[in-house]
Amino acid sequence: MQDLVCHSDRTAPRRPSRVGARVGALVAMLLLAMAAVPALAAGPLVLYTDFGLKDGAVSAMKGVAYGVSPRLVVSDLSHEPPGSIFAGAYRLIQVAPYWPAGTVFVTVIDPGVGTDRLAVVLKTRKGHFYVAPNNGLLTLVAEQEGVDELRRIDETSNRLPGSDASYTFHGRDVFAYTGARLAAGAITFRQVGPVVPVDKLVSLPYRKAERAGDHVTGIIPVLDIEFGNVWTNVPKDLFEGLGIAIGDKVRVRIFHGEQQVDEVVAPYRHTFGDVPEGQPLVYVNSLLNVALALNLGSYADAHKIGSGLDWRVELTKE
Repeated sequence: MQDLVCHSDRTAPRRPSRVGARVGALVAMLLLAMAAVPALAAGPLVLYTDFGLKDGAVSAMKGVAYGVSPRLVVSDLSHEPPGSIFAGAYRLIQVAPYWPAGTVFVTVIDPGVGTDRLAVVLKTRKGHFYVAPNNGLLTLVAEQEGVDELRRIDETSNRLPGSDASYTFHGRDVFAYTGARLAAGAITFRQVGPVVPVDKLVSLPYRKAERAGDHVTGIIPVLDIEFGNVWTNVPKDLFEGLGIAIGDKVRVRIFHGEQQVDEVVAPYRHTFGDVPEGQPLVYVNSLLNVALALNLGSYADAHKIGSGLDWRVELTKE
């Protein structure tokens, strides 16, 4: 009878599952493929120049960037001449807050190209990197984001190979090349070059918004160029500190230098369509600063208003 006992713990060895074997092979192939793909760039690369798009300058910069890494994410801020270095600084701070930490901005508004002005990279406390000439272009990002460290670009190692004889296209040869290498992770920030004392960063003086008695004053740093709206650097909170609320009337005086060139009384409204077509309004723009506009019209054109450090605005509750 003992020979009839079934020993259930003695089972035949299992054959490998065909499905499991196939899955394992697929995983192995995927891992090999991933290992063969270059690592993604460390951060986006944003180009900002005054070169325009009528020739190939911007395309050449992009070619240099993609030559460093074809996997770079390259975007354009603008390539229209802003009119001044300060206006360029303002356009830069207009967009920088919306880009993630690690973004590298190549900013080339550089009338001193080829001179002894420094080529630098600024790292801010927000984690952004700004590759630029040290000519005041970084005034506002340094002020609003805070300075972590400033480094001079060492052109012996961070310059497009074969470009040594070129003195007038640092946008391509120095800034785009260095910015692309930094964004792609080909170099670290320390490898950009030697540290520069923060007090060597050129800062442009300008009139900050302030309250003086019953009014606030500021400047018109830029125009909302496509629509002719007049942008100021007066923050919403400072303006409303005069006791002004939506629906109130505001007296706006505009000065060019010391000469008053315009005066208007307009309602404080949320948006353009809150007033009839062709009528003026005071509103808060996308940067949360006070602005002046005509509904479906250009206030700047109609009133011959410009922008810059010598254009001043005065706002009073009516």
